[in-house]
Amino acid sequence: MALPPIATATIQSTVLAAISNFLAQFFRSYRLDIRIYIDWVPVVQFVILALITTPPNFLWQEYLELTYPAREPASKPTSKGEKKTTKPTNSPGDTPLNIRNTIIKTVLDQTVGLAVNTILFALFVNGLAAAMTPLQSETELLNLRLAGRSLNYLLSGRAIDYSRVDFKVVLAQSAADFWPIMTSGWSFWPFVSLINFAFVKSVTHRNLVGGLAGVAWGMYMSGFVDR
Repeated sequence: MALPPIATATIQSTVLAAISNFLAQFFRSYRLDIRIYIDWVPVVQFVILALITTPPNFLWQEYLELTYPAREPASKPTSKGEKKTTKPTNSPGDTPLNIRNTIIKTVLDQTVGLAVNTILFALFVNGLAAAMTPLQSETELLNLRLAGRSLNYLLSGRAIDYSRVDFKVVLAQSAADFWPIMTSGWSFWPFVSLINFAFVKSVTHRNLVGGLAGVAWGMYMSGFVDR
């Protein structure tokens, strides 16, 4: 039994989010010439973020396509005496690309869509960072860059304590992060959106293309998690 498209998209995005953070850690270790060691906190963080944000993003993309279709419905040939009907088409060659709708979708995606994703990312990252408990033992301090961030520590029940979070501080830090992330995103994501809306015919495939592009973007955004 095939999974619903939204479930398939969520699984794809979750796997790609994990891959992007693994790659970010690998290249960071290589660049700094230090031992490669998986820091599971940002990996899990990116996975959870993908699980949370992919379904609404998928529905957002469906809404954009239904409201501003890439191509007008193709005319269905009829026999003599029958009324002329139309049917939606998924074939890029059937009808010309609607330039106006493509531009509108790109603008909305890179303003409303990107703003919501940026807010969610900043709140999630800063909230989790504030909830991380201080490190205690020498074992945890053995590797200063990754101290206390092993999978065992993450699952120990003492790694995260949201009662420590000062939400005013989290909101302030998220507000400070908002425009840097947004402006950085505008140097990358508009091109991805434009390619998706112009050349990729289904929302499911657009999500996959976006996820593949997100591998590169996730490597960049790992810097915000690893501060």
